[in-house]
Amino acid sequence: MKTSRLSTIVLLTLNYLAGVGVTCALAHSFPQVESPAAGQTVSSGPSQVTIKFDAPVETLFAQLEVLDVEGKNVAVGAPEVGDDGRTLSVKVAALKPGHYLVKWAVVCIDTHHTSGSYDFTLAGSAT
Repeated sequence: MKTSRLSTIVLLTLNYLAGVGVTCALAHSFPQVESPAAGQTVSSGPSQVTIKFDAPVETLFAQLEVLDVEGKNVAVGAPEVGDDGRTLSVKVAALKPGHYLVKWAVVCIDTHHTSGSYDFTLAGSAT
């Protein structure tokens, strides 16, 4: 009887720990929605760039840059995390027509780090 009970407790504990491991492994923050969107061509320059993530991010470690074709960061001020904890945005200077690279890096509230980039285009004649 005691062996059966011990086996059951061990089995339940292992199942619980395996489930916790799967949950932690999936708890990374990845973009759900970008504005401007990845690959989008916009007709007017945005006043800010925003990324909404699928999980909350740590404000202290959130990074968001918007680079022009020369590699200059055109963001104005520091990026901000919204009240929902999932929306990261940064204001940008008046943009000239051309291609822009958005680079982001965040740390999820469970300490997992993710980063990436995407581009968008502002239509018009680049000068």
